[in-house]
Amino acid sequence: MIEQKNGQTNAKDNDEVIASLDGHTADTDTYTDSNIEELRANEKGESQLNLFYLALSFFTRLPVPSSMQYSEVLLNKANRYFSLVGIVIGLLLALAYFIFSSVLPTNIAILLTMGLSLLLTGAFHEDGLADMADGIGGAFAIERRLRIMKDSRIGTYGSVTLIMALLLKFTLLTELAKLMSPDSGYLLLSIVLAESLSRAVAGSLISSMPYVSDTDTSKSKPLAQAQSSSELTLLLLIGVVPLLFYSFNIIVSIAFVLIVFRSLFKRWLMVKIGGFTGDCLGAAQQIAQLLIYLTLLVCLNNLVIQGVAG
Repeated sequence: MIEQKNGQTNAKDNDEVIASLDGHTADTDTYTDSNIEELRANEKGESQLNLFYLALSFFTRLPVPSSMQYSEVLLNKANRYFSLVGIVIGLLLALAYFIFSSVLPTNIAILLTMGLSLLLTGAFHEDGLADMADGIGGAFAIERRLRIMKDSRIGTYGSVTLIMALLLKFTLLTELAKLMSPDSGYLLLSIVLAESLSRAVAGSLISSMPYVSDTDTSKSKPLAQAQSSSELTLLLLIGVVPLLFYSFNIIVSIAFVLIVFRSLFKRWLMVKIGGFTGDCLGAAQQIAQLLIYLTLLVCLNNLVIQGVAG
């Protein structure tokens, strides 16, 4: 009787472990002992700090503790910290720009900061932008577009898109630096804002679109293929924190631009490939980042014009 009771207890515990991680009631008969042990390990690694380390290791080249727990289940849950990774990157880049600009001309400081950004992320999102441009620009059939995105080689569409994006980013940052006082810290805040909020916009697409690439052959896998409402909420809340330091008009302007972009980009992707891939999320981050800088420039330029007119 005691052995039977213990067996029933273990079976119940297994059900709870599987259900808590899979998000639904599961039958333990479909899981082997090794599967259940893996799920138990996932449960142990499901601390918020561990999930943040997973997101950080996925999107950057920054070191993380060797004790970090990894699994695909945990990696899927780590999408909630996509924008927090952006804040970390933004703070590092803002610090770098502050140091560079204190001893170098503004344009050189911006160029070095952009170079550091590529080193910190391994050009992860820029690669996604180029691959998406090659895939969607280089074919008409969805299957062919997805196949091109998996190709590690860069084509004409990808090269042109990437060059234009980097040139536009450099130009926007240079113009923002001219409008902002070097002592105000607004440009530093703008860098943090663009890094965090752009990732929140890109990550939010996971919640409302199907993943269409083959995870076994895809060159650029997304952080997650599904997203709960609580994960989406946390992602967006973290992403908008730097935006709260701006005026009401700027907040409304940036929010409006990004909402319109997200809606149009989502609709465009559904027409072109029927969903999203990891490359598309990278492209969304890059485009959203440029739109944030562009919107800030328009708003600040209008303030300058109004000040002169007044």
